[in-house]
Amino acid sequence: MTTPSEPTPDGPDPGLSAIMSERRQLINLAYRLLGSLADAEDVVQETYTRWYAMTRQQQDAIEVPGAWLTTVASRICLDLLGSARTRRESYVGEWIPEPLPDPTEWITGRSGDPVDRVTLDESITMAFLVVLDSMTPAERVALVLHDVFRYSFAEVAEIVGRTPGACRQLASSARRRIRASQAPATPASTARQSGIVRDFKQAWEAKDIDALIGLLDPDATAIIDGGGLVSAGRHPIEGSEQIARYILALAGRAPDLTILERTVNGQPGLVAQQNAVTVTVTAFDVEDGRIKRIWAVRNPEKLRPWTAAATPTSR
Repeated sequence: MTTPSEPTPDGPDPGLSAIMSERRQLINLAYRLLGSLADAEDVVQETYTRWYAMTRQQQDAIEVPGAWLTTVASRICLDLLGSARTRRESYVGEWIPEPLPDPTEWITGRSGDPVDRVTLDESITMAFLVVLDSMTPAERVALVLHDVFRYSFAEVAEIVGRTPGACRQLASSARRRIRASQAPATPASTARQSGIVRDFKQAWEAKDIDALIGLLDPDATAIIDGGGLVSAGRHPIEGSEQIARYILALAGRAPDLTILERTVNGQPGLVAQQNAVTVTVTAFDVEDGRIKRIWAVRNPEKLRPWTAAATPTSR
């Protein structure tokens, strides 16, 4: 099998640099569509495998290679999204998208670590990715391609195999889902959210249940993803007091836990480490000065990007 790092049978590829420069765009697209960095990497690898399976003449006949790569990657993602719902039926407990560390906190001991190529913006927050996961595969692809990556509906239609009008309707339906998931509240600024997350960390460490409850919205929800590999609640935890008691119960079972303030998918979050190993990554959604939603990922298979993250002194 020919890989992207190998020359084609027709000789060295003069367009290799241009083709490989699309890798960042493809990683960004596939991660947003699938919510998994590992799956995104697999999609990009498969996309390049299909490119290099063609002859040089077939490659030269493609006017815009970048568009071809995006089309192929999007269609692979669409197929995976279609089968993902079936796979989720056998997933133990709640499923949360794979969290990403800030690129500045990633140790790049290897060249081209995928997390370094994921652009952190509003379309990468945990809240946005969770809403994306509630959409149909077609809605998700249409919204991400058009609203995030600015493809025209005509281009989206060619990729997903529907009419431009149908794609417009899909994106409109997806936007309604996003609006429906957002309460009419004032979102916190990054600085304000960072302060609330820091207060949450301190209350957690002090085992101060009253302080924890005060930081949580009375109707707050916490979702924990253990994947059946570690202990985690299999259903969402509702209510500020219930969440606070659950957190303190965890703290009681792991007294040597170290809590670090970290950037999680571009927003202030927390990382819990035990014996210098990351065991939980927590993202927050803050509304009107209180924590409305908590997403805690404990599944070790989803924490692999964090195993290479630096372990600086707790802030």
